[in-house]
Amino acid sequence: MIPDLHWAEIPLGSLSLQVWGLFVATGIAVAIYVAKKVADKEGLQGNAIVDASFWIIIGSMVGARLFFVLTELGNYTSDWLGIFRVWEGGMSINGGYLGALIAAVIFFRKRKLSFWRYGDIIVYALPLGKFIGRLGCFFVFDHPGSVTEFFLGEEYYVDQLIRHNHGLYLSLNGLVMFLVFVLLKKKFSPKAPYFMILFLPWYGLTRILLDSDRILDSAIAGQTPAQWVGMFMIVLGLILFGQRQNIRKKMIKARKKEAN
Repeated sequence: MIPDLHWAEIPLGSLSLQVWGLFVATGIAVAIYVAKKVADKEGLQGNAIVDASFWIIIGSMVGARLFFVLTELGNYTSDWLGIFRVWEGGMSINGGYLGALIAAVIFFRKRKLSFWRYGDIIVYALPLGKFIGRLGCFFVFDHPGSVTEFFLGEEYYVDQLIRHNHGLYLSLNGLVMFLVFVLLKKKFSPKAPYFMILFLPWYGLTRILLDSDRILDSAIAGQTPAQWVGMFMIVLGLILFGQRQNIRKKMIKARKKEAN
């Protein structure tokens, strides 16, 4: 059993640093650094990864907020201005993924760079960022699950019961995924966006399973918003798997074009 490790703020004189934000920002920075290094090593434009990251972060923040508002719309019908009070909390990583995807597609198309090549490198580094960022969710314990006797159960600071801390599980899931990606990258050369193909169903299935145990969350037709998104991610991953040869041809064509 893990004791109550609830840690939300770091006092800095009259101000305080939010632990969740600190870990998320660190995870983003580390993922960008790793993606840039991989891009440079593979002869791509590493700086394009850095430039894209600015717009991807903006897109993810907008998407995360919009998705949260749409799934919790009842809380804003009598207070529309609350939609813009982001400092009060309310972001969804699922909407963040969608916003990030749209921003990435637009950016790489404008730069006339291969979305599939650069996007796959970004997805390669993404689980490492998730591992670090989700540690923030672990410490603030904002994803409580059911009461458990599992050895990784943690004392929930709200009711002092031992519960699953989904933030910890999502963090460990990110670490395991990144280690698998590292092993795959050493063994295979990139011939298709296989990190995207693996990430989508892996993460989708993870959210479907974990959210079936989650408390304090809204439901749509018996499923949480994250579970619906998880189903969509699994389907999308299967579609990409079926189209991998066509995508591979596009990547080869883009590689030759960039080399000229």
